[in-house]
Amino acid sequence: QVQLVESGGGLVQAGGSLRLSCAASGRTFSNYVMGWFRQAPGKEREFVAAISRSGGRTSYADSVKGRFTISRDNAKNAMYLQMNSLKPEDTAVYYCAARSGTYVGTTPNEYNYWGQGTQVTVSS
Repeated sequence: QVQLVESGGGLVQAGGSLRLSCAASGRTFSNYVMGWFRQAPGKEREFVAAISRSGGRTSYADSVKGRFTISRDNAKNAMYLQMNSLKPEDTAVYYCAARSGTYVGTTPNEYNYWGQGTQVTVSS
């Protein structure tokens, strides 16, 4: 198993930036494909970004492509989401997720482990 803890959420003005962090402990971090998902009130959890075990491959939702950047540092057992040019529609609880497979999944049911979530609120 792996335990995941997100941090870095908060309140930001539209057009601003935030960097989310996901700290992992337990099983070897580099064994896991990692992803970010978000969920707004009354909405289903949706894919944001994912990254391969080595960090060499990434995938982004169309809604965040060009604005968000996912990265990982396996030496630090950490994953990050740099969010730039934030929009009010980015407001959601953001979740860090991990899966023990090899491919970069884009749906919540493909991930085995989840953090507690961190709130991101973008004001207009």
